[in-house]
Amino acid sequence: TLRGRLTFLNALVETHGFIAGRDLTLADLAAAAHLSACDYFGDIQWEAVPDLRTWYARIKSRPSFRPLLADRLDAVRPSPHYADLDF
Repeated sequence: TLRGRLTFLNALVETHGFIAGRDLTLADLAAAAHLSACDYFGDIQWEAVPDLRTWYARIKSRPSFRPLLADRLDAVRPSPHYADLDF
């Protein structure tokens, strides 16, 4: 389930700071891109995964990630906090 995967990712970033260790890697960017799609639709209960939320806010704040947050789907609005860097 999505909740199970989010809980797993939360444990990883709680322990290591990033998905695959102590430094940002391609794993973080790939995971953040996928989470961005879920977040766009408001499918993530961020209160249940606070460490993942903090990690995602850091990734969203990176200049290289910001263009992704500007993408929009026709006729589908993103969740209210989608483009907020500190949500």
